[in-house]
Amino acid sequence: MSQQQKSIAICPGSYDPVTNGHLDVIRRSANLYDEVVVAVVNRSVRKNPPLFGIDERLAFIEHAIGDLEGVRAEAFSTLVVEFARSVGANAIVKGLRAISDFEYELEMNQLNRKQAPDIESVYLMASAKYSFLRSSGVKELATFGGNIAELVPDEVAVALKERLSR
Repeated sequence: MSQQQKSIAICPGSYDPVTNGHLDVIRRSANLYDEVVVAVVNRSVRKNPPLFGIDERLAFIEHAIGDLEGVRAEAFSTLVVEFARSVGANAIVKGLRAISDFEYELEMNQLNRKQAPDIESVYLMASAKYSFLRSSGVKELATFGGNIAELVPDEVAVALKERLSR
């Protein structure tokens, strides 16, 4: 009898900062796969420079997922499919909130499938209470002193207030 291969997925993103919506998708992914690697992009071509450095973002995630077995965070700065291959993943898991997410993710899925047809993209619908949640919105709220307590882990809320309060 042969041993079944472990199912490994990555959950890629900039996580600047990690939100409770991100953590919801990561936790749900952990229920579907033997191993989940939270893939934190160390350089992005489509966004502004990150507010938090890569080490800070990794630390926030590692603290928030500390209770999850088989889940870890790693930085990457290659094509997402190359990173997936490097950790033995055959799935890229992402959350979808709205039509705008779908349009972007459809395009990315097609590009990724051209590069790596063996790596599947899997999309989890955002939980209702996080369907509006974006890292950029959280940063904007924090900049103007808004209440972000239920949107991000406690240590992220403190760090955001320290870094962005006026």
